[in-house]
Amino acid sequence: MAIMGVLTASAQSVYDFKVKDGAGQEASLADYKGKVLLVVNTATRCGFTPQYKDLEALFQKYKEQGLEILDFPCNQFGQQAPGTIQEIHEFCTANYDIHFPQFDKIDVNGTNAHPLYSWLKEQGGGGDIKWNFTKFLIGRDGKVIKRYESRDQIATIEQDLSACIE
Repeated sequence: MAIMGVLTASAQSVYDFKVKDGAGQEASLADYKGKVLLVVNTATRCGFTPQYKDLEALFQKYKEQGLEILDFPCNQFGQQAPGTIQEIHEFCTANYDIHFPQFDKIDVNGTNAHPLYSWLKEQGGGGDIKWNFTKFLIGRDGKVIKRYESRDQIATIEQDLSACIE
């Protein structure tokens, strides 16, 4: 656990982190260098789950300009992301036809919070993640630009996104 704390403290950008992909394999976020990222913690049984449709539309609109949406299912809020990552992925592709990457389930708060999320919270103004579908906009330099709460409108995010994607 101390190693994770050191990583979080020493991280200079999102690219310093490794996560598990949907197949459980280690993946480096350095693979996304130079991209604009929208990192989101999600759940499949949440009132905000229909945001997958808007996220996919945003991804399709801006992926050619370098947008990547990184989806991290999280079961910490009302147990609203039950099942395996494979079941979650099947649900999301069947119901929302998503094409952006989904990673393995993680914790975003507490002692088991993934170091990526500890860093995102620190860089994005601090404070625990309040609910599913909290989003972090990351610039091409790997640094947090802005944090958005679950209720923030996709149109607001798109305004900020379009300003930094050009």
